[in-house]
Amino acid sequence: MRLLILGLLSILLPGLAGAQTGGLFSMESRQDGRAWEAVGRLELAGRAFCTGSLIAPDLVLTAAHCLYDETGALLEPGDVQFLAGWRNGRAAAYRRVRRAVVHPEYDFFAAPGADRVYRDIALIELQHPVRNTTIMPFATDDRPGAGTRVAVVSYAHDRSEAPSMQDDCEILSEQEDLLVLSCSVDFGSSGSPVFTLDGDVPKIVSVVSSKGKSDDVAVSLGAPLAGQIEVIEALMRGGAGFAEGTGFRPLRVGNEARPAAGAKFVRPEARGDLLNRR
Repeated sequence: MRLLILGLLSILLPGLAGAQTGGLFSMESRQDGRAWEAVGRLELAGRAFCTGSLIAPDLVLTAAHCLYDETGALLEPGDVQFLAGWRNGRAAAYRRVRRAVVHPEYDFFAAPGADRVYRDIALIELQHPVRNTTIMPFATDDRPGAGTRVAVVSYAHDRSEAPSMQDDCEILSEQEDLLVLSCSVDFGSSGSPVFTLDGDVPKIVSVVSSKGKSDDVAVSLGAPLAGQIEVIEALMRGGAGFAEGTGFRPLRVGNEARPAAGAKFVRPEARGDLLNRR
């Protein structure tokens, strides 16, 4: 079986003062993760996974590149399943997918750069809404400024069976078309929600698109949401995402079939310098 390779870019960045990574807290018990069960694993054709989060009972927010196979073709809805609050072999809710719509200007084959990160957003409509009092969709918000404390909840290849939180990272640089974060991400973290923690209720302000390095310290790149989600929602209202012949094949996730590897990082031949552009 070929491994499904999906692209998080690996981008080398110039040094950033204050870039550092903090520890990850694994939410292996339901009590630890109860407030975060709207974050889940996206199973992709039974061969890889990303992270996604509910922003409405029937809408999952993730990275656009998660929805492509290794040839650059969009996955069919029947190849994708959302496992809300996936933890130690069980999910708080299992949902198949009705349709998925990526940002209309996202180009899977585009060269590495800020524009590719900026458009790396997709919405997935579930076949049936998640109506559960313990699984509450998250609100979204405008981008915060540099220095703002943020948190990321994600799955990854070495922590695929329970979500982990990093709540001590920050926005190192805020640009028009991307956010540079000190949060640690790895294979499978594509599409992970980035939360602000300033108010009483966490709000999603970005999704993880790419990883990179500042000096020798790992950083992550996030796609801002402001104005982006509205574009995709408008397409959905117009009927986007209903291709003729789309299959709805059931995807069964068992111990013998669950992929251990997350969506992979594409390593471009020419690495982009994103922060010296302005």
